[in-house]
Amino acid sequence: MSELLPDAPRPYVRYIDKTRAYYASQGYAKPYNWAHNEEAPFTPLAKPLAASTLALISTSEIAIQGDARFAEDADTKAVGNVYAIPSDTPSDRLYSRTQSYDRYATSLDDPNAYFPIDRLHEAQARGRIGRIAPHCLGVYNAYSQRKTTERDAPEVLGQCRAMAVDVALLVPV
Repeated sequence: MSELLPDAPRPYVRYIDKTRAYYASQGYAKPYNWAHNEEAPFTPLAKPLAASTLALISTSEIAIQGDARFAEDADTKAVGNVYAIPSDTPSDRLYSRTQSYDRYATSLDDPNAYFPIDRLHEAQARGRIGRIAPHCLGVYNAYSQRKTTERDAPEVLGQCRAMAVDVALLVPV
């Protein structure tokens, strides 16, 4: 593999193009319709990040090894597609159950690549963030904008409010 020069363009995965090609190859007449919002629901921080509670939210289908909730035959206790993972779970016990990622462009061997809980604990220890919420939230991939908007997003918001979260870090896979 050749080394990239500092000013050379970096290769990246063209997920939008790959998704469109995949849907076309499956026989869908209509191209995949990416979500688009005219107004982003972002607001300025009400207090400094160093004084804020942060929640990690991921669509990586993160799971805990040995936790019965994630057994293949388990009836998960998710509300809609949303479930909680204790934020103090050691990362060496975490893994992803998902099969919905580009296996040719990446791997799921390092949980911190798609669920950066160790990096967040380090940021908390350095005083960069106030604290990590007691639970991180997982959202199962539903591939439905309607279900995400009407069911999953309100559930995530409700759980974040219940944990007094100030900031959410969203990590999609």
